[in-house]
Amino acid sequence: MKRTRSSGELEFEVVDGVGSLGERAAGIIQAELKRKPDLLLCASAGGTPTGTYGALARQAARTPRQFGSLRILQIDEWAGLAPRHPATCDSDLRSKLLEPLQVSSDRYVGFKSHAADLDEECARVSRWVAESGPIDICILGLGINGHIAMNEPGPVAVPYPHVARLATSSQHHALLKDLHPKPRYGMTLGMADILRSRKILLLVSGAAKRLPLERLLQDLVTPQFPASFLWLHADATVLCDRAAAPNL
Repeated sequence: MKRTRSSGELEFEVVDGVGSLGERAAGIIQAELKRKPDLLLCASAGGTPTGTYGALARQAARTPRQFGSLRILQIDEWAGLAPRHPATCDSDLRSKLLEPLQVSSDRYVGFKSHAADLDEECARVSRWVAESGPIDICILGLGINGHIAMNEPGPVAVPYPHVARLATSSQHHALLKDLHPKPRYGMTLGMADILRSRKILLLVSGAAKRLPLERLLQDLVTPQFPASFLWLHADATVLCDRAAAPNL
């Protein structure tokens, strides 16, 4: 099912389950990859895109050359964790996406969780995006509080890569469940970086995401609910399963 308001506005597509969600998102990525083999995919870590990455990995096992020029940009990272710590977004992406798709180090750029100067690390990623972008497809998840990447609710939206103070809900992310103390800060692409993407896919799965998804449907744009900025994008699609959108 698709629900649209008018040309160029946010589109909502509902599938029956999380498995179908992953297959659908992977299909969109593969179709774009056929048109642009060196596509720049901006990837989020965590549970929501796992099905998407799994579907891409299965396709890569069948046709590995299809992904031979794919480039991947990490969208965000916890600050202060050791390199390759299992809780880092980098480790999650490596196990689910980079290694199965055989993405070489020269085709992957991410934030260094252990960077001594977080602001300079954000500036480094910002320079790379300016030189190598724009992003072709940006994969996003929807936070309980409406955050996308680590752009948290607040009075203003930061346009460029920056250090973000994490909300309490973000500190309870599944990747951090075994960490004590929790990271207080993260590094993330900004709202302008995300909105300059040619195509955006917001993946929403599970009953826990019903309330933020219902708020997103109100099409009111505010930095207090960062996901609402997707209403300003010309080609953004919300892919959600029936558990998250029982009445859509």
